[in-house]
Amino acid sequence: MTGYAELDEQTQGELLRPVASDGATRLGLDVTGIELAHHGYNTTYRATTPSREYAVRVLTNSHSSAAHLEAQHAWMHAIARDTDVRVPDPVIGPDGDSYAVVDGGPLGRPATVVAATWLPGPDVQTLAVEHARALGATMATLHAHAVVWRPPQGTSLPVFDEPLFGDEDLLTGHPMPAEDAALIAAALEAARPAFAETSAAGLIPVHADLHGGNLKWDGTRLAVFDFDDSGLGTPALDLAISMFYLRGGDDGTDDALREGYASVRPLPHVSEEAFEALVASRQLLLANSLLAASTASLRAQATEYLGVTVARLRSWLETGRFTRALPS
Repeated sequence: MTGYAELDEQTQGELLRPVASDGATRLGLDVTGIELAHHGYNTTYRATTPSREYAVRVLTNSHSSAAHLEAQHAWMHAIARDTDVRVPDPVIGPDGDSYAVVDGGPLGRPATVVAATWLPGPDVQTLAVEHARALGATMATLHAHAVVWRPPQGTSLPVFDEPLFGDEDLLTGHPMPAEDAALIAAALEAARPAFAETSAAGLIPVHADLHGGNLKWDGTRLAVFDFDDSGLGTPALDLAISMFYLRGGDDGTDDALREGYASVRPLPHVSEEAFEALVASRQLLLANSLLAASTASLRAQATEYLGVTVARLRSWLETGRFTRALPS
């Protein structure tokens, strides 16, 4: 029998539909229709009920524990209550939990399912200058709130104090040319001091995945979703992660992100060398995550992306500045 990871993307999405539906029902939703919205690192369905629509997510590749999920959802509730940042409202099931564990069917293991209200409008995807400036201000608002918010008792968030965020290191030892393996090892070693330098100021809850695919825009302000990657990190790390996705060209979005942030609270105090290392560490994390992914489209990208990773990291180590846009 073909394992789940070897199936094509469409088949994976269809096989997980009843898993999502079962989870939604256990969370108390009266689902009248459910359709695949996004099959990536996790798998999200757009579920219709008699009263409204919800995003129902099967945590296909997520590392979030029950304690992490409860903390993530508590933070989302607090953000909606205490700030003007638009976020989805997580669904709390009849048993008081904000997640359901169901038969994972094709996954071959129990599956965790979460749900939240559906945010209307298209995803931003590629950030223009106005989006980048709004993202900076939104991020700063989240950081200002996170400084005083604490996860409820009995919940927790993962700690991001090293380049791979505590994930298993699949890069080291992965089959590749010796020169490439040495470069990956050098990049990991070069990135670690930046985490030590910035973490000295203390860790706060951060979203840790603020890019265009996790944002919606209503014409005046952003909405933020997908808190599955959130954890305890530094404001500088959160800013560097978003900066990673803007390093594809020279269109002013870098400056706009910083300007937006500074309009709400002072920019994090971090050396330029350490900040560039934090930006580059995102490349390491993504490459490592692809090697572990079970989603068909992500697995298909892993080998090619590893080559891209080596090229980008080589450029960073040689120039001191990370960019995703390399000469052809």
